[in-house]
Amino acid sequence: MKIGITGGIGSGKTYVANFLKKKGFPVYSCDDRAKIIMKEDENIKAELIKLVGEDAYLEDGNLNKPVLANFLYANKENQEKIGALVHPKVRSDFEMWCNFQDSEVVFMESAILFESGMADAVDKVLYVFAADDVRIKRIIHRDKITRNEAYARIKAQMPEAVKMKLSDYCIINNGNNNILKQLQNIQI
Repeated sequence: MKIGITGGIGSGKTYVANFLKKKGFPVYSCDDRAKIIMKEDENIKAELIKLVGEDAYLEDGNLNKPVLANFLYANKENQEKIGALVHPKVRSDFEMWCNFQDSEVVFMESAILFESGMADAVDKVLYVFAADDVRIKRIIHRDKITRNEAYARIKAQMPEAVKMKLSDYCIINNGNNNILKQLQNIQI
């Protein structure tokens, strides 16, 4: 069984994914693998430089995350262009990764599971929810950005109500919820 983990920016998807890893489940991180693919795949690198500009990458070859984030969150068209480059590679990478897992249940963490079309690569979807005020605090702390920038990033994503409707399970992660108890209540 393949279960997707998704939720809005700052909801705590990675927290839940790391919790599952500690419990022994294999977890594929779309964000982490996409960064590796964007660093190592020469075709993608060339296309990203065409789209974003020469400053898409740092001198050491790593992605220039603030530049890429500004490009991505500028408009929907930019998100679609980068997605068209990266999502097919991540999907095939995930499928290959699954072939090497010996667990009956694997998880895929993806911030944009539905938007990227990756939801049809999994059997079930686990949605991680956190209130907007909690998410904004987390994003400001993690990304060192302003409240307005954090709010803009939240608004640039698919509405939570839509994602929740499309999901099979929901975990509340406002920081004071028992994640283990909620996961145990899910029938996988």
